[in-house]
Amino acid sequence: MNEYDVIIIGGGAAGLMAAGKAAERGQKVLLLEKMNQPGRKLRITGKGRCNLTNVSPMREFLEHIGENSRFMRHAFSEFFSQDLIDFFEKKGVPITVERGQRAFPTSELAQDIFYALVKWVEKNRVFVKKEATATKLITEDNEIKGVIANNISYFAKKVILATGGASYPATGSTGDGYRLAKNVGHTITEICPALVPFETKGKIAQQLQGLSLKNVKASIWFDGKKQGEEFGEMMFTHFGITGPIVLTLSRKFAKELKFKKAITLSIDLKPALDDTKLDNRLVRDLNEHGKMKFGSVTRKWLPGKLSVISCDLLKISPHKLCNQISADERKRIRVWLKDFRFDINGTRDFAEAIITSGGIDLKEVNSKTMESKLIKGLYFAGEVLDLDADTGGYNLQIAFSTAWLAAIS
Repeated sequence: MNEYDVIIIGGGAAGLMAAGKAAERGQKVLLLEKMNQPGRKLRITGKGRCNLTNVSPMREFLEHIGENSRFMRHAFSEFFSQDLIDFFEKKGVPITVERGQRAFPTSELAQDIFYALVKWVEKNRVFVKKEATATKLITEDNEIKGVIANNISYFAKKVILATGGASYPATGSTGDGYRLAKNVGHTITEICPALVPFETKGKIAQQLQGLSLKNVKASIWFDGKKQGEEFGEMMFTHFGITGPIVLTLSRKFAKELKFKKAITLSIDLKPALDDTKLDNRLVRDLNEHGKMKFGSVTRKWLPGKLSVISCDLLKISPHKLCNQISADERKRIRVWLKDFRFDINGTRDFAEAIITSGGIDLKEVNSKTMESKLIKGLYFAGEVLDLDADTGGYNLQIAFSTAWLAAIS
């Protein structure tokens, strides 16, 4: 008879953690994984290095989650970043903390995190069914009774839904959890790709393909005003713009990027200089190199590829001598260096998104247990919830903490 104490749906970071912890506590656990191997997304996270968590203090950590951060307070009080690091180090995976308080396996191999979880799951005798796609939650009188997968019924009084979001669908995250939860009455907030590159109008980004800009400030504009900004690194691609600050902005404005038509990205190429200091710098350089061609002097201000196209963008001949640059032209240069604009078409799709914004409405989930407020015995963990955070180890910690709490509840 297919009877268990706990059934976990989804064998990603959250699913493996929940399965191992529930089994460690003496439960008979079944893990249903739709792919031929669990942990596919986990093995490629952080470009294969696995940014496991972030060791910032909790208050600072919560700021990176944003409006739904209060929901995570209890889960983090049960299992937080240092607990996670200790957990893996006890399983033979040393952890190193790098710039920005980001924690990685010292080996820089995501697969070491994956193998540690799999060995733990095996040691605790979790029953793992691969290529098992859950299609229905079995309920009766608002209580969970089991799961149907591949037309086979599996029974348990506790089910943890840890199917992930809709990002990187090739790894198995195709939004199954949203459908399963919705079919038993849960509300799904609007889902959008997040931590995802921008697509831009025109050919300028294409001309700059491969160019990285460091220490720049990027801001999002719509409805006639600046809505948010980030400082750091970005890169141009054949379709638009990517890089850490762009990914962070894409998460903060995921829904606006999906539904608003007129959105602009402004890049401040010289954020360390205010208008006056920048103007003084331009005056000095143009005077010092008065006999040089303008196109040559732009290389002092800009990296190669951007220097090459800057004259076209500024509508100033590259052959014009610097001592012939007018005050109006100098103002044009200054304004452009502080406000290099791109019209945003939208974002890349879920196939390139690191995470999903949106998910199971948190109002319908008990933050102290991760149990559904609608269906007794149904619990949630990880990205299937309407929880997402900036890049930097925050999202994996959310997955592990919610899974831990669901398992001990």
